[in-house]
Amino acid sequence: LPNRVFKFGPGWVNWGMKYRLFISCLLLAKLSAAQVQTENIIIITTDGFRWQEVFGGMDSAIANLAEFNEDDSAYIFQQYWSAGPDERRKKLMPFLWTTIADKGQVLGNRWKGCKVDNANPYWFSYPGYSEIMTGYADTAINSNGFGPNPHVTVLEYFNRQPKLKGKVAAFCAWYAFDRILNEERGGFPVISAFDPTGGKKPTANEKMINRLLKDSYRPWGEDECLDVFTHHAALDWLKKRKPRVLYIAYGETDEWAHAGKYRSYLDAGRQVDTWIKEIWDFVQQEPRYRNKTTLFITTDHGRGDSIKKEWTSHNNHITGASETWYAVIGPDTPERGELKEDIQLYQNQFAQTIASLMGYIYEADHPIGAPILYSIKMKK
Repeated sequence: LPNRVFKFGPGWVNWGMKYRLFISCLLLAKLSAAQVQTENIIIITTDGFRWQEVFGGMDSAIANLAEFNEDDSAYIFQQYWSAGPDERRKKLMPFLWTTIADKGQVLGNRWKGCKVDNANPYWFSYPGYSEIMTGYADTAINSNGFGPNPHVTVLEYFNRQPKLKGKVAAFCAWYAFDRILNEERGGFPVISAFDPTGGKKPTANEKMINRLLKDSYRPWGEDECLDVFTHHAALDWLKKRKPRVLYIAYGETDEWAHAGKYRSYLDAGRQVDTWIKEIWDFVQQEPRYRNKTTLFITTDHGRGDSIKKEWTSHNNHITGASETWYAVIGPDTPERGELKEDIQLYQNQFAQTIASLMGYIYEADHPIGAPILYSIKMKK
């Protein structure tokens, strides 16, 4: 089975890469011909959540710093501390380290040699999300205030396919996703920040979500809502409208980190893990989705670590802020658990990987990173 990962650099300049891309496209054509079992995909991101916590759990060096533990180090240690990293990470993300690690794959543990990085040179959110969704690290996208994305995202590409048209939706805590996903051109709903959900005919649950959202606490002003509203709006859409492609973008992990609130950052990460379990449990009990759905989970950038006080920050002046991770589970994903091989992967490979898991070859008028074949079950 051709499950090898090719080691791609972030650029698009050498003939070796072009050859490997050609081979990957041939393999993808074979995959499409083999008819993948994945009929639906749910893409989940949690903003700026470090690989160090994903693979090692709570960092005691940060938790012991009074400026970050919110005057409650006893709570942090009670909830998240254990002597070994495997036990700590299970306390933080129990679903990731049981079901997903048992039935899917988790990549990005640099302590074991598995590296995942931004290909873009900026290491913050808009460039990171654009790279995830377009497979292209466009250096012109260099600001969180950048306008509507000029590139066709993989979500927009999906929405252009006859079998997926009108069955794509995105729910995002941060208002910038209207531009990142170019909602106006993309033609699919992007419910971001304080946008009401449900369109012209909201369900009873959606009406309640909209009322609560309108009256909710707004710690980040109009830019971003609390993740609980994004989650339940997305979950209700999933249950009632049965999309084929759903994107959910949580944001609190990044916001609490910028605020230097390590307890809240850990709590937000564990809550995301709980919500992923809730989504997966629904998927596995719903006939339309059961054994036909893949979850792809990742983050947009890393954070500082070599200087512990830099964990709150990320940009290309912060060492380690390009370092990310991802996880995937579904019927076309080999059960490899935590990858411990010495490999280098890049975020610009995610879009084509996501497309390939649905049996498509993503095409756009810009370079696209080659798929990660570790995440694809190929047939002979």
